[in-house]
Amino acid sequence: MQKFDLIVIGSGPAGQRAAIQAAKSGKHVALIERREVIGGVCINTGTIPSKTMREAVLHLSGFYYQNVYGMNYRVKEKITMGDLSFRVQHVIKTEVDVTQAQLSRNNIDVLTGTASFLSNTVVQVENTMGRTEIEAPYIIVATGTKPAASDRVPINGKTIINSDQILSIPEIPKTLIVVGGGVIGVEYTCMFATLGVRVILVEKRPRLLEFADVEMVEALSYHLRDHRVTMRMNEEVESVEEGPGGVVACLASKKRISGDALLYAVGRQGNVDDLNLPAAGLESDSRGRIAVDTDFRTKQPNIFAVGDVIGFPSLASVSMEQGRVAAGRAFGVPLHSRPDYYPYGIYTIPEISFIGKTEEQLTDEDVPYEVGVAYYREMARGQIRGDTNGRLKLIFHRETLKLLGIHIIGEGASELLHIGQAVMILGGTVEYFKETVFNYPTLAECYKAAAFNGLNKLSRLGS
Repeated sequence: MQKFDLIVIGSGPAGQRAAIQAAKSGKHVALIERREVIGGVCINTGTIPSKTMREAVLHLSGFYYQNVYGMNYRVKEKITMGDLSFRVQHVIKTEVDVTQAQLSRNNIDVLTGTASFLSNTVVQVENTMGRTEIEAPYIIVATGTKPAASDRVPINGKTIINSDQILSIPEIPKTLIVVGGGVIGVEYTCMFATLGVRVILVEKRPRLLEFADVEMVEALSYHLRDHRVTMRMNEEVESVEEGPGGVVACLASKKRISGDALLYAVGRQGNVDDLNLPAAGLESDSRGRIAVDTDFRTKQPNIFAVGDVIGFPSLASVSMEQGRVAAGRAFGVPLHSRPDYYPYGIYTIPEISFIGKTEEQLTDEDVPYEVGVAYYREMARGQIRGDTNGRLKLIFHRETLKLLGIHIIGEGASELLHIGQAVMILGGTVEYFKETVFNYPTLAECYKAAAFNGLNKLSRLGS
């Protein structure tokens, strides 16, 4: 039996960073991946494909030039799934090559096959060549998730699909039903709406993206409606029927919705079915999530779990950090991380990014705060880029002026956020932005405009 210092199960962002962190600490690491290619869901079916597809949609549709050249402007008149897939496959191949090179440089042993526990220190790897057993004093589970399934929705991979199968549909539908108003469902709703598809979004909750700032979600909802998206909130799908003319979704309210295709994007399930968790003294909940403490240890002290398999927030960036921290904790490496300052990026069109508290949270906590807002349309760069719908909101403490939250909607939001993130983590106040010179013309000027907007409100109140 081959022995290692650490076994990592899963080669997505969390698994990669865990393996590399341990290798940098001089440890002998085995990384097990079930697929023939590494990268997990992130590179192969999730984050990278969806964000690349989004970029292709924005480019080929000429979306951000339509304000200048007219609503009928397009870079390519007839966009096909082949056009979108071409760019996606190119980026996936590059990302796989980069990841393989990183693992090779760090002398990490990559094993292909399905992993299952034989004990809390021994893992079996099964593939077409047979079975092998490996052992390590520490194990990190980073198996990620898969799309959740429902008996009510018969996935066929063609007209009724989940998010992993999005590129397998033969052609862009004229009408698409999207079931699920979470991050994945809303991101794909935006992409297809931008392509001119009539999208019907069904969500059982009263609003989209409940963890995000209400104002940002309202702005996104307005944008979606402006692109002919029909939102059926507080509605639940009871059954789905497939017919010669497409798909019909029957709602609990007795409504019937027809479309050419249906995307089922209601939640995700942890990839734990093949792990044989009981052999290691572990279990998962009904959604396949493994419980961990603040150091990402499971109830078996030598086994850690990181990434989407432990649940919210299920962000690739956060998964990377969790993997790095878990490997550090396993081997006593002093690492510091700030979970309160993890940023969120939602790649809708326009994209949303935020850090810190929302107004709703601060109101519930009775924290005295003020808000400053700046609009892309008031910035020269916003006009140059053709994005006049974006806005940036700073939330700060009325007395100390410390930053409490930053919320942005608009193209480039996920990049722009990091300026505010740095100031917030370093304990800066809103006055930093008032006193700082930003390049002109840039969207970064929004920080200065928002700071003046908020501080002027305070001065008018005599604060």
